[in-house]
Formats: sequence, structure tokens, C-alpha cells
Amino acid sequence: MKKVLLCVCFAAQLATSSAMAAQPAAGQSDQSPSSGGAPSGGASSGDRGNTDAAVLTEVVVTAERRRENLQTTPISASVVTGEELSNAGISTVDQLQFITPAATVNNFGQGIDFNIRGIGKAEHNTQTTTGVITYRDGVATFPGYFTAEPYYDIARVEILRGPQGTFVGQNATGGAVFVTSQDPILNGGYRGYFQGQVGNYSDLAAQGAVNLPVSDTFAMRLAFNGEKRDSFYQITGTNTGDSGVRTGSMRLGALWEPVTNLSVLLKVDYNYLNLSGYPADPVTAKNDPFHLTANAPNLALDRFGRSVLKVDYEFANGTTLRSVSGYQQGRTEYQTDLDGTSAASLIFGDQVDETLYSEEVNLISADAGRFKWVLGAYYQHDEYTFPPGKFYIGIPAGFYRLQGTNPKQTSAAFGQVSLALSNSFELQLGARYSHSDTTNHISVNQYGLPITQEQKATFSNTSGKVALNWTVDPHDFLYAFVATGFRPGGLNVPVGLGPPAPFDEERVTNYEMGWKAGWLGGNLRTQVDAFYNHYENFQVIVGYPAFPTFGFELNDPSATRIYGFEMQAEAAFGNFSADAGLGWIHSALGGFYAVDPRIPSFGACNPRTGPASLACVNLDGKEQTYAPNLTYNIGAQYVFNFGAGDSLTPRLNFGHVSEQWATLFENTALGDRVGARNILNAQLAWKHGELVATAYGSNLTNEEYVGAVNSGLRFMGPPRQFGLRVSKSF
Repeated sequence: MKKVLLCVCFAAQLATSSAMAAQPAAGQSDQSPSSGGAPSGGASSGDRGNTDAAVLTEVVVTAERRRENLQTTPISASVVTGEELSNAGISTVDQLQFITPAATVNNFGQGIDFNIRGIGKAEHNTQTTTGVITYRDGVATFPGYFTAEPYYDIARVEILRGPQGTFVGQNATGGAVFVTSQDPILNGGYRGYFQGQVGNYSDLAAQGAVNLPVSDTFAMRLAFNGEKRDSFYQITGTNTGDSGVRTGSMRLGALWEPVTNLSVLLKVDYNYLNLSGYPADPVTAKNDPFHLTANAPNLALDRFGRSVLKVDYEFANGTTLRSVSGYQQGRTEYQTDLDGTSAASLIFGDQVDETLYSEEVNLISADAGRFKWVLGAYYQHDEYTFPPGKFYIGIPAGFYRLQGTNPKQTSAAFGQVSLALSNSFELQLGARYSHSDTTNHISVNQYGLPITQEQKATFSNTSGKVALNWTVDPHDFLYAFVATGFRPGGLNVPVGLGPPAPFDEERVTNYEMGWKAGWLGGNLRTQVDAFYNHYENFQVIVGYPAFPTFGFELNDPSATRIYGFEMQAEAAFGNFSADAGLGWIHSALGGFYAVDPRIPSFGACNPRTGPASLACVNLDGKEQTYAPNLTYNIGAQYVFNFGAGDSLTPRLNFGHVSEQWATLFENTALGDRVGARNILNAQLAWKHGELVATAYGSNLTNEEYVGAVNSGLRFMGPPRQFGLRVSKSF
């Protein structure tokens, strides 16, 4: 309770917050990821008192397929620039939870549970799609694997909360994250940066980028990132299996604008991520979590590439035709000691090849006028291949093996119209039709029992949004809407009991209202929102009542209720700037009976009627998984200016994620309760012209926290890291 009161008091002083920083104005690009200067953020209009000269700049979001001011867009979102990511110590996706409210990311190595407002993903297989979609330069990325892709040479990251049922390529129930890298700049000269880093655990890292002006109509941008670091773990036993990190990434961008109304942008990425392994021990272990024993090898190797082609053509009337094409291909390889000790020989390994290609076409009206609209169509094909002998689980004397392919397809058509009812009121109507299918062409050897599966499931849905927006005055914006989201279902793998039933799609209806305001003549801006989610058909793996060793994915037959509020703010007063955020949610499952697959069970267990027993658990009223009640973040910095253009900038960032449940069964004896996370990061940046030297530290209190729970193992979050970064812009 003390933490809650402290957070509320701070929010009242600042009028609330999150790290929402500005992106460069149109046609501009950040050249250095860490300038050491004060953060800037979305604009607020009007004058509410005396202010310093410095004001916050405009934050632009592109979630609705056009560039819009975040402060007058009916959506709850946090937006951070590449500079702000660096200032907050953010380099991978799981660290986003410490700079934005109501988000949790539980990283267990080969996948993540990314949830926003308690909705996203809680099960770990290729059939269960994610409810929080991550986009890289406009295309939806791999939905399950390849989660360690680093952030480098980034323009901005947009974190959208709530169902995104109208616009995003993949229909999302929890939210969406748009990661946009820096574009080439026409007539921008040879501009760029280089950054080197040294730190504890023998950490060596480097990144950089350069803009290459080829002609008045063509430019390129080359960026790279690499890191070498020792392991966080000391492992004893017959297999130590973790030698740290060896990663390398490269991106090439090319921009061609032969005429004023045509833009062609191509970006090509490649990532080699050798993380050695993701060591873990039993979730109930009492030993030092970074001193482990193992008798099975560890391996974690991701290699993948992406190509994105974006073409914009503007007609004479201002309407834009846009095409965004994506092609992604990768291979992930993973091995682990599944019992987490050297006392047994339970082993898991897999190699999965994934190919994903997508196409989105938009027709976007001009920004001027009382009537605006967007029409679009989307198609995605995502195929997983499990080569023979590469997916196995068990002991060497008796493995469970799986091989085959899992192709999935999604197609959709969507549109939204915005009508200005008056100078102050705007009505928005949006709708989307989605069709998805998934097919298993697989064979299983279940400890000597051969099983084949040729099965297909199809799902379709119409979702939409109705919003009413009110621009009260130049510095106050109110909105209220109802929006729905949809996540397709999937197939269960057979276990010798006949063809398994598919699990159904999820649906969520979100009721939300919010207020965005600007204060003190542009020195402070705030966002406040409240929401209620009616969450139907939550997808969850429980035990077969007659065969509890194996899991079976089904749907909660009753709706989950999730409601809460979020507050965000950012302030800049002269050389001092601060940001903060707060999210509170409450969740409760509807009536639901299920078998915990970790506990032996006998007899029937109907999801609707039970009956309740030691094995058939009544889950009514229990919390949603990965839905912490409280999240908050605070950041502040001050720029000390000296002569000759020198400056010194200290910055602190603190993020809190309260306790959460890893399973619906809420069995603390089996390690279901994931503890709170309190992460303090800091840096001290000295700027001399185009040179910036930054001493940094992350997890300064060296808090030992569980970063994820999966398969009965605890995966730890990173320990304290510190070092020095030096960057030079040119």
C-alpha cells in the first residue's frame, strides 16, 4: 500500500505519466542514439500559466495509417524515440515493461509472454498466436520465436494498449508495438554516428549508422549492431553449456523518390543471435539462481532476415495509395536441461524453420476536410517446419519426437471513417473482417507410439470500433469508444486418444474513455484513461483428465473481466525534465473447471460443471495470468550546461511491475507466483560537441527477479550491468 500511495502522490504532482518522447519532425532523422540532451515529447497547446522557454515537441503516431498528433488521437499509447530508449537503458523487447504502464514481458528465451492489460499470450506453441503484435518497419514480425532482436538505429517505438481490431495487419486483442528504424535522408549528406561500449561481464558492443546520399532522388542508410559478452551464470555438472552472447545485426535501407508524389522505401535486415543458451533451474529451487547444475547441453541460436518494401503514391486530390510488402525467413535452434539440474536426464531440443510473407494495401484519404477515411486489405502466410529428429523431449532412452509442417494463413479487409460533426466533435467508425486457417501436417513418435495428424481449422470474425472525440479547447481532448478484437484459435497435437478438438478463437470487447491535456504553455502534458474489457474464450492449456501428463488447449467457457486505469505525463522545465506512468488493473476469471497437468488426476472434469475435486480445480474468480495489479515507471534528468557547448546530464529511471500469476491454478507451492520487479537504471552523459561519453548502469540494486516461468523452470532477469558508452556523431 505504501508503494501505491507514493506512486499516486507522484502522479498527482506531475499530473501523471510515461516515457512518451517526440520523434523527429517529418523529413528529419536522429543520427545519434544518445545525445545526452533533455527528452522531448508530444506537444500540448494553449497557455496555462507562466513557463520556461523550453516546451515539449509534438509526438507523432502512425497507428491509424496517417501521421497524427498523439495528444489528439483516441488511443492509449506510449511513444519513445531511439534516444529515449538509450537513455532508459532499453535494448530488447522485454525491457519495454519498465517504461510503459500496464505491460508485462516474460522472456523464457525461445519465446516471450507479452501481455498488455493482462491480454496477450500465455501459452507456448506455434498454434497459439500472440495477442500483442510486434511490427518492424510496418510488417508483423515472427509471432513466437526470434524474440531477442536488438533495438539499434531506431527512430521510434509506439506501444499501443487495447485491441487493435481495425488497422493493424494482424488482428490484436491486447495491443500492438510498432518499431520503426531510421530512414535514409534525401540530400542529407554523409551523416551518421558510431558508438562503442565496454562493461562488466567482459561486455564489448558497437553500433553505428551512416546516411549515403547517392543523388537528389536516391539515398541509402547502412546500420549495424554487435555485442560480445560473458555468461551471467556459473554452471557445474557434465554440461556447462553457456558461454555468453555473440550477436551481430545489419540493416540496409534505400529510399527512392523520383517524383514528388512517389516514394519507394526498401529495408533489409539480417540478425545472427548466438545466446549460447537460457540456463534455468526448477521454479521452486532455493539455491543462488545464477549458480546452476546441468547434465544436458544448452543452445540458443537464432538466424533470420527480413525484407520490407513500402511504396506510397499520392494522387492529385491528396489520396495516398500505399503498399507494404514483407518477407521474413529464419531458423531457431534451442536445447536445454529440462529438469534444471544434474540429478536427472530430462532433455528438450528443437530446430524450427519459419517463413512469413505478408502484403498490406491501404487507400488513405487526404488529411484536409471534415471527412477522412482509410480502406485496406491484408494477407499473411506463416509456415513452420519441424525437420526430422530436431524436436524432442524426454530422456535418451525414450524421446517424444515431432516433425512436419504447420502452415497458417490470414486475410482481412478493413476500413475506418472519421466525420467532423462540428469544430469540436468527431465521430469515428471502423470495421474489419478477418479470416484465418491453420493446418497440421505432422507425425509424432510418442515414446514409441507413432501418431500422424492431417487436420485443419478455420476461423473468421468481424470486429470494429466506434469512437466519439471531443476537442474541448486547444489544450484538452476527450474521447470514448467501444472496440473489439479477435485472435484465431488453433489445433491441439494428438496424444493417442483420437483426433483432438481444436481450441476456439478469443474475442475481447473494450470500453474505454480518456482525457489528454496540455499544461503550462507546453511544459507539461498528460494522458488519463479508464477501460473495461469483456474477454471471451481465453485460450489456456490444461491437463487431459484421463492423461494429465499431456496438456490440452481449450477455452475458458466464461468471460474474464478486466478493468483498470492508466495515467501518463511528461514535463520539461528548462534544463529539468521528467516522465512517469501508472497502470492499475483488476482481473477475474468467470466460472471454469480445469485439471492442473502437474497433478495426477482421475475422472471427469467438465470445463463448465466440474465437479470440483483435488484434481478438477474451480478457477472462478482467479486472476488472469500475467496481469499484475500495479505497474509504474518514473524517469528524470537535468542538463548542466558549461562553456564551449559542453554539458553533463544525469538521468534516473525506475520501473515497477507487481506480482503476477504464471498459471490460472495459482499454486504457490509449484512456483506459480512470479515476484515483483523493481528495476533502477541510471546514466551520466557528458557531451562535448558531437562526442558523448555515457557511464551507465542497469538493475543497479542487483535485484534477483524471475523473468519468466515455463515448463517448471525459472528464467532469471539479467543481473546488474554497468559500463561506459562513447558515441560520435558526424
